[in-house]
Amino acid sequence: MRMLGLPLLCLLALGPPQPGAASAVGAASVPDAMAGSVSGPCPRRCRCQTSSPPRSVLCPGAGLLFVPPGLDRRASELRLPDNFIASVRRRDLANMTGLLHLSLSRNTLAHIAPGAFADLRALRALHLDGNRLSSLGAAQLRGLVSLRHLILANNQLGALAAGALADCAETLEDLDLSYNNLEALPWDAVARLANVNTLGLDHNLLAAVPAGAFAGLHKLARLDMTANRLTTIPPDPLFSRLPVLSRPRPGAPASALVLAFGGNPLHCNCELVWLRRLAREDDLEACASPPALGGRSFWAVREDEFVCEPPVVTHRSPPVAVAEGRTASLRCRAAGDPEPRVRWVSPRGRLLGNSSRTRAFPNGTLELLAATPGDGGVFTCIAANAAGEATASVELTVGPPPPQLANSTSCEPRGEGEDGEGGAPLTPSSSSSSASSSLAPLAPRAPEHDGDDGGSVQVAERSATAALIRWPDHGPVPGLRMYQIQYNSSTDDILVYRMVPAGSRSFHLTDLVSGRTYDLCVLAVSEDGATGLTATRAVGCARFSTEPELRPCRSPHSAAPVLGGTMIIALGGVIVASVLGFIFLLLLRYKVHGDQPPGKPAARGGVSSVCSQTNGGAPAPGPESSASDSDPTPPTPIKGHTLVQLDLEPSRGPRGRLAHERGGP
Repeated sequence: MRMLGLPLLCLLALGPPQPGAASAVGAASVPDAMAGSVSGPCPRRCRCQTSSPPRSVLCPGAGLLFVPPGLDRRASELRLPDNFIASVRRRDLANMTGLLHLSLSRNTLAHIAPGAFADLRALRALHLDGNRLSSLGAAQLRGLVSLRHLILANNQLGALAAGALADCAETLEDLDLSYNNLEALPWDAVARLANVNTLGLDHNLLAAVPAGAFAGLHKLARLDMTANRLTTIPPDPLFSRLPVLSRPRPGAPASALVLAFGGNPLHCNCELVWLRRLAREDDLEACASPPALGGRSFWAVREDEFVCEPPVVTHRSPPVAVAEGRTASLRCRAAGDPEPRVRWVSPRGRLLGNSSRTRAFPNGTLELLAATPGDGGVFTCIAANAAGEATASVELTVGPPPPQLANSTSCEPRGEGEDGEGGAPLTPSSSSSSASSSLAPLAPRAPEHDGDDGGSVQVAERSATAALIRWPDHGPVPGLRMYQIQYNSSTDDILVYRMVPAGSRSFHLTDLVSGRTYDLCVLAVSEDGATGLTATRAVGCARFSTEPELRPCRSPHSAAPVLGGTMIIALGGVIVASVLGFIFLLLLRYKVHGDQPPGKPAARGGVSSVCSQTNGGAPAPGPESSASDSDPTPPTPIKGHTLVQLDLEPSRGPRGRLAHERGGP
C-alpha cells in the first residue's frame, strides 16, 4: 500500500490537466509522424535547412556517387554540383513535388532514366551543364511543365529529340545548348518556344538554319550562334522587326535583339546582303569565301561586293533510250553561286518530284521507275539560285526491249559494266559496231561538239584514257588570270576541275576512263576591273567519248606459247633421264669389277696373315719357298727371323703391311 500510495500522491500533487493540453500533445504528435515519412537525416557532408521553409539541401563537392537517399521530400532547393553522380534514377527524385531549383552541374552524368523528373511539376530551374549527356529523348524531360531555365551547356549532346521540350515549350525562358556536338536541331520544336528570352546555340556543329526558324520567337532578346559551321544565315522576319545589336548596351530599346554569329565560315554573297544592311557597329564576324573576300571583316565589305553568279548547266544526259518497264535515269548538273537547285519539268509541263513513279535527288538526277511509252518526250531541267536560272533539255525515248544478238565475235569492246564500274549494258547499235570493228581497223573518230558553242572547243586527239583539248584565242581578255576546265563523265556525278595558265590554248587530259562519254567546258577566269571581283566567262563546251579498250582476241595462234612450253619441259625430262642412266651404268660396271676401278688388278679377298719362323738355317715354308725351289742358289740362312704380313683392306690392295724383325735369343 505504501508503494502504491506514493505514485498516487505525486499525481495528486500535479493537479488536474489543463484544458486543451491533451489536444495540444496530440496535434503535435501527428505532424511529427508525417515529417518522419518525408524527411530524413541530412546526408553526410551536406548542409540542410529543414527547420523552416524554404527548405534546402546543399551538397556541393561532397564526393557523392549517386543522389543521396532519404532526402527531405519537402525541400524546395536541391544543389548537387561538383560531384561524381553518373545517373539519375526514377526513384531518386520521386515525390519531390515542391522542388523549385535543381542543380546537377559538373558531375559525370551520362544517363537520365525516362520519367526521372516526372514528379517535379513545380521545378523552375534545371542545371545539367558540365556533364556527359550524349542525347536527350522525349521521355527524359517529361513532367517539367513549369520549367523556365534549362541549362545543358558543356555536354556531349549530338541529338535532341523533337519531343524533348514538349512539356516546357510554353514556359521556357532560357535555353542554353552551347558547347555541344549538335549538327541539327528540331527546328519545329524551337519555333514553338514562344516565351524564350535567351537562346544559346554557340560552339556547336550547326551547318544550316532553315528560313523563318525564329519568326515566332517574339520575346527573343539574345541569340548566340557563334562558332558553328554556318555559311549563310537566311533572312528572318524577326530580324527585320527588331533592332539588331552585337552586344547589350545602355540605352538600347527593350525590344532590341542581340545577335552573335562570329566564328562561322560565312560565304559572303548576295544572300547575306540583308544582314550587311543591319545597322550595328563593327564586330568580330569575317568572310571565309569567296576567295576575293576571304579574311575580310564582314562589316567592312561594301554591299555591292556581295554578289552572286547565275547558274550554268555544266552537264546533262544525252538522249536517253530505255526499254519499256526499265528505269530511266536523267542527269542534270549546274554550277553557280550560290549552288543552284535543280528541278525537272515533264514533257506535259508538270513539275516532277518524289512520287510512286519518280524520284528526284538533290544532286539533280531524276529517275523514272517502270518507264512506259507515254513517258517519252523532252524533259526540261531548271537550275535556279538567287541570281537567276538556267534550263536544259533531255530527250527520253521508251521502246520495246532490244533484241539479243547471237554469235558475237570474241573481240568486243570492254564496256564499263565488264570491268566492275557499273556501266550500262551494250545496246544493239554498240554491239553491231563492235562486230564490224573485228573485221576492219578502227577509224579515227571526229570530235563531237555540243551544239551550243559552235564548236569553239575541240578534242583534237583522243585515246582510251587521254584526250587533247584545244580552244581558240579570242583576243586579249582584260584581267585574264587563268583558264578553268570542268569535266565529268556520263556515269560519274563528280565534277573535275583543271587550272590552266592564261597563255595556254590546249590541255592534255590523262585521267580518263575508256569507253565513256565526257562533257567538258572551258571557262576564262578574269578580274572585273570595275568591282575587283573574280568573274568567269564560258569559252565553250564539247562532248566526246574515249576509245573503248579492246579485249585480246582468242585465235589458234594463242596455243603456240603453250606448245613451246610443253616441248621445253619434255626435252628437259629427256636430258635428265639420260644423265641418270649414265650414272646407273657407271655404278653397275663398278660392282662387276669387284669394287675396283677399271684398269687395276683385283685385290686378294679376305684378310690374310702370313707368319713364318725358322730355327737355325731352315727356311720358313710359305709362298717365298716355292719360288726359291727353282733357284739353284741356296738360300741364306736366317736365324731367329719372324715375318708378319697383314692385309686388312683387300678392296684397296695391300696396305698396312707390317714387318717386324726381331733378333733370336
